[in-house]
Amino acid sequence: MLINTFTPPKPQLIRPHHGNPAAAREKAFLRIFGQSTPLPFLEHSYENRAMATSDRRAATLALAHALSAAERGLPVIPLSRTKLPALRSPHRDAPEPFLCRGECGRPGHGVHDATTAPATVRALFGAAPWATGYGIACGRPPHHLIGIDLDTKPPTNTATDGATLTDATAALRHLALRHLFTIPDTVVVLTPSGGRHIWLTGPPDVVVPNSAGRLAPGIDIRGTGGYLVGPGSVTTHGTYRTAPGTGHLPPAPCPSALLRLLTPPARPHAPAHHPAGGHGSGHGLVQFVLAAHEGQRNTRLFWAACRAYENGIGDSLANALTDAAVHTGLTEREAHATIASAARLNACGRGCAPGGP
Repeated sequence: MLINTFTPPKPQLIRPHHGNPAAAREKAFLRIFGQSTPLPFLEHSYENRAMATSDRRAATLALAHALSAAERGLPVIPLSRTKLPALRSPHRDAPEPFLCRGECGRPGHGVHDATTAPATVRALFGAAPWATGYGIACGRPPHHLIGIDLDTKPPTNTATDGATLTDATAALRHLALRHLFTIPDTVVVLTPSGGRHIWLTGPPDVVVPNSAGRLAPGIDIRGTGGYLVGPGSVTTHGTYRTAPGTGHLPPAPCPSALLRLLTPPARPHAPAHHPAGGHGSGHGLVQFVLAAHEGQRNTRLFWAACRAYENGIGDSLANALTDAAVHTGLTEREAHATIASAARLNACGRGCAPGGP
C-alpha cells in the first residue's frame, strides 16, 4: 500500500479575531493545515507508520461518525481512547497559565474547538490521526444539548453500602416520580461500563452547569462547557453505541421540572463589601473546596469561584481558593484555569448557574 509522506506544518500564531471568533477559528485551522480539502484520512503517514488495522479502522469510523453528527448540527471534537480531547493545548509550555478558548486561532482548546464545519472537522482529525472517538459539545446552538449521564458503579464501602450497585437509572426514576416529570423518547447512548447517556435539549437562554452527583449518586450532568462521548467512539474500555430504537430520534426537549432541578434559581447579589471574618468573607467557600473528594475537586472549585465572583469577592478570594484546591490534589495551573473560567463567565454577564456539585 502506498503511503504519502506527510509532514505536519509548523504551528503558527494567528492573531485573535475580534469579529466572529468561531468563524476566525475555522479559517485559522484551515490556514494552519494548509488545505481546504485535507489529504484522505488514511493517507497520512503516522508517527510509528505501523498503526494496527483495528486502530486505523476505529480512526476512520470516528471521523465518519463525527462528520455525520456535525451534519446534524452537533459541534464535535476528536477524542483519544481515554475520552480526553485528542489535541494537546498549544499553550502547554507557556510559563504562566492563562485563559484561552481558541482566540489564538490554533487548535488544542478542548471543547472550545468543537465545530460543525466539515472542512474544519477533517482538519482537526487530520491533526490527531490517533483519535478513535469524538466528543459532542453541550450547550451550543442549535440544539443546546444537555447530557444526563447515568452510571452503574460498585459500592465504595461494602461495609455500609452492602452488595448493591449505584443504580443511577433507579435514582432518576425516583426523581421523576417526586418532581412529576417524564423523560421523553430521545437519543440514548449506551456506555461500555453499563451506563447510559440521555440526550435532551435546553432553551437557548438557559445555562445548564456541569455537575457530578449533585442530583443523586451516579447522575452526572453535561452542560455548557462539557461534552458527551459520541456513539461509535472506541475507547480503552469499549465502544459507545446508541440504544436500540433511539438512534433515529432527535434529542427531545428537557422537561421543565427537570430543567428547574438542573438550574436552581439565582440568588440575589450580595454587596461587594463584606466585613472581615463575616459570612461574606468567603471562609465557607474555601471550606467547601477543602472538603472535595476525588472526582469533585474541579466541580467544587468552579462552583465556589462562581459564588465568590457573584458576591463581589472573587479577586480577593482567588488565592485562598487556589491554595484550597491545591491542598485537595489539583495542580496550581488547573486551579488558576478553573477560577479564571468562573471569572470570565461572570464577566460576560451570564453569571454562573448556582447549585452545588
